[in-house]
Amino acid sequence: MSLKHRLLIAASLLSVTLFTSRAADAAGAAPPPPAVDAGAWVLMDYTTGQILTAGNEHQQRNPASLTKLMTGYVVDRAIDGHRISPDDLVTVGRDAWAKDNPVFNGSSLMFLRAGERVSVRDLSRGLIVDSGNDACVALADYIAGGQPQFVALMNHYAGKLHLQDTHFETVHGLDAPGQHSSAYDLAVLSRAIIHGEPEFYHMYSEKSLTWNGITQKNRNGLLWDSSLNVDGLKTGHTSGAGFNLIASAVDGQRRLIAVVMGASSPQSREEQARKLLHWGQQNFATVQILRDGKKVASGRVWYGDKKQVALGTGQDFWMALPKSEIPYIKARYTLDKGALEAPIAARQRVGEIELYDRETPIAHWPLLTLEAVGKGGVFSRLGDYFRHKDTAATPD
Repeated sequence: MSLKHRLLIAASLLSVTLFTSRAADAAGAAPPPPAVDAGAWVLMDYTTGQILTAGNEHQQRNPASLTKLMTGYVVDRAIDGHRISPDDLVTVGRDAWAKDNPVFNGSSLMFLRAGERVSVRDLSRGLIVDSGNDACVALADYIAGGQPQFVALMNHYAGKLHLQDTHFETVHGLDAPGQHSSAYDLAVLSRAIIHGEPEFYHMYSEKSLTWNGITQKNRNGLLWDSSLNVDGLKTGHTSGAGFNLIASAVDGQRRLIAVVMGASSPQSREEQARKLLHWGQQNFATVQILRDGKKVASGRVWYGDKKQVALGTGQDFWMALPKSEIPYIKARYTLDKGALEAPIAARQRVGEIELYDRETPIAHWPLLTLEAVGKGGVFSRLGDYFRHKDTAATPD
């Protein structure tokens, strides 16, 4: 059989991941997901971004205080851009003071006082742990000069993250006409926060915060769940939104993100997220299939100063797959042309690697040369000419 049709290692995934939408075919082989009692939900694999299960994931819903995830994201972009620093002191304005401010009636607060000076770091903790609407306003005033300008930044970054179901009208998430997001978009945003904010992400796991003599517990009850290693992210609730929760759990080297929107109570949102996380941990593995620069096969080269060239890929690839399907995963490659002929540059595309679950294709990547091959000498090329001619005349 020719190189064009030869199987790579009839692969267990221990040796050989690109995520494509067709990976859903493999995910469909997992045991049925749990029934989720909520308006919308998503379970995402953090490493790959794959959706393992979902319901109404693109339905536009009221995010409530999950809005504060984007508020925090904008703050961290300002820090990354060196426009502010975590140690900057912010003077709290009257618009961020709950006293005599009807906007904040009955809402969650850090309990700031007008005129006090608070660091950006502590305001961020108040935003995350206390879900403080007053902290959101203080940060918006400091970074953008006002809430409308800050909301414009929130929508700018929503566009950059391709959050197509999302539009913000407030910095804190209190009900407002035209404000909406989706379980899918919020999972994408959460993944961006975990990936891009290592200096601040630990705040999402803080269980309490004391400010101005008032101690408040983080409303994410899953932080206390001994059966899960949950380290974030956020809760939200308004009368229009119902009870929302985003929880991220680490299991060994794996991380899953569960989004639950529109649950019936604080206890229910935690139970729905817990079911999703347990199901994902029990039934899926996140596996590295291909490594940048790692040889997966050798190809016969004609007319070159080498007879063989190492073949592989130019990136690391991971995939979340049902544990039950891993023994059935195989990879094969095909060449773009019928043969490899020198000269060949290093990292040159010469074909495609395809990944199969049983006989169903689930992913594909470019097949690259891992080294250069120059032209061979005159006699070597002449010998290859006759051998190649004979090989081409012989059917498989």
